[in-house]
Amino acid sequence: MLKLMDVNEENWLEVRKLSVEEHQTGFLDSALGILARAYVYRSARARVMGIAREEEIIGVALVKDLDEAPACYDLQQFMIDRRYQRQGFGTEALGLILAELEQERKYDCVEVCVKQTDTAALRVYEKAGFADTGYVDEDAPDCRNLMYRFPARANP
Repeated sequence: MLKLMDVNEENWLEVRKLSVEEHQTGFLDSALGILARAYVYRSARARVMGIAREEEIIGVALVKDLDEAPACYDLQQFMIDRRYQRQGFGTEALGLILAELEQERKYDCVEVCVKQTDTAALRVYEKAGFADTGYVDEDAPDCRNLMYRFPARANP
């Protein structure tokens, strides 16, 4: 069973050691790069979430606010360490991230940009309910822009 945890001065060195398979390095930043991005995007409320199995950190994600249209959470980076891939942890961790963001509910949706050739990641996102928006970013024409919309809130 996985859980999300804050990345802080006590565990960031463990996060820094996370890595992906060689063929995946073009799809996302290094773990250290993810930590640096959180600092750079701090004015956009960027936060790094450690993904832990019991007390061992096996992955990391970076989420920031995107206030321009469509206003949403921007899932910038999402990584499961190479030793724990293909075991269902990515799907489980993504579900935890979506549940946490839905509970906070500053926005009604989550956006992610995924390289078209990263078929494993595309499958995980699509399985979680993300759908292709059809938008093509001129700065990232080789990526698919996917959106997850939280279910409408029930009226009390």
